[in-house]
Amino acid sequence: MSQKPSIPKGTRDFLPGALNKRKYIFSVIADAFQRYGFQGIETPSFELTSTLMGKYGEEGDRLIFRILNSGEKVKKADMEALKQENLAAFANSLSEKALRYDLTVPFARFVVQHQNDLTFPFKRFQIQPVWRADRPQHGRYQEFYQCDGDVVGSDSLRNEVELIHIVDEVLSELGLPGFTIKINNRKVLSGIAELCGVGDQIIDLTTALDKLDKIGEEGVVRELRERGFDDTVLNKISPLFHIDTNFPEALSFLTSFLSTSEIGMKGVEELSYIHDRMLVLPLTKGKIELDVTLARGLNYYTGAILEVKAQGVQMGSICGGGRYDDLTGLFGLKGLSGVGISFGADRIYDIMETLELFPNALDSGPDYLFLNFSEEEADQCAQWAQALRRSGKVVELYPNAVKLQKQMKYAHEKGAKNVVMYGANERTQGVVVVKDMRSGEQHQWEVSAWLSSLE
Repeated sequence: MSQKPSIPKGTRDFLPGALNKRKYIFSVIADAFQRYGFQGIETPSFELTSTLMGKYGEEGDRLIFRILNSGEKVKKADMEALKQENLAAFANSLSEKALRYDLTVPFARFVVQHQNDLTFPFKRFQIQPVWRADRPQHGRYQEFYQCDGDVVGSDSLRNEVELIHIVDEVLSELGLPGFTIKINNRKVLSGIAELCGVGDQIIDLTTALDKLDKIGEEGVVRELRERGFDDTVLNKISPLFHIDTNFPEALSFLTSFLSTSEIGMKGVEELSYIHDRMLVLPLTKGKIELDVTLARGLNYYTGAILEVKAQGVQMGSICGGGRYDDLTGLFGLKGLSGVGISFGADRIYDIMETLELFPNALDSGPDYLFLNFSEEEADQCAQWAQALRRSGKVVELYPNAVKLQKQMKYAHEKGAKNVVMYGANERTQGVVVVKDMRSGEQHQWEVSAWLSSLE
């Protein structure tokens, strides 16, 4: 007995209805970016391993899907590293390429490689799949789409403000009933680490703090102890667990808490600027909060960081991003600041499906479906169908002259709006019969009158 076919965990097939809904999400996102002057690009699905590794932190690097060398390149395997149990070096020797983990690092490579062909500030958006060797679960996949927008070549905080408004416009247009845009600044986190005397352990500190909403205060404290932080550090950061997320109140607390840290106060200043601009141009539907424990575990962020969560559903972040001042420096191009956001289209899809937010029109079938009575009538119907398509209609002609019951069943399952019947009797009389599949009513038309009505 043959084995039933399947797909890898963490991946999905998309039937036509689901694909239409995904395209709807992509189009809303793309339209919003284009309204703000962003231009679309694409990059390869895989990059050189050296391009990706070391850019996402220790946890991120472990989730990169590597592509095993093939052919003659297999001979390059570092067997000496294997003997010495240097598994990292051995793995690197087996894989020169890897599937992209996100779109941001490949974008940095893209900017450096094509810098002479771009006009700066360069505003790009990109909608393509990425891959992560993460544990599959609801809302978390190993293959998923990201919808990114970045501005590179400008350090103006107005870019952050624009990106926040793009998030607000997209999620509002998609109909999400409520969402919270959480914002912080890596300079604030650096200031906190500095005040605690653990500036050289900022990654360990912020990685644990970032899990507050998932594992709670006790869980964060336990993880910090496991990472070697003592009571002195824990006592200093304990007030951070209870800060009000109200923006003005949180800013007031940070101004006092970080008053002796130059870099921390710089972060507070940047957050204050963004907050003031949001007062000038309020959001449509989104609620903005200052979350001082938000870290986003990507090493390349240097300034503002943001994360978006939908209200009323159990789901992780649906959008995130931040400022990266030195990402292109990793590829040899210094002094080119950038900031970007990424929409998690798959999670947005799941939320919209759960809350039934997709427009009904996305599920609609062809405008007209011609039934097939014989080759002679089908030839005439094919000509009419082609004319209707040229006028922008979606039209099908059933391919075979089978029983009408089977053809009507097909029309129903496809969600056809109208069925057109043109058989031998109709040809003799010079008429067509059109049935409205929604109301069930059908009308007989003279051919010329029917064609005129469609113009």
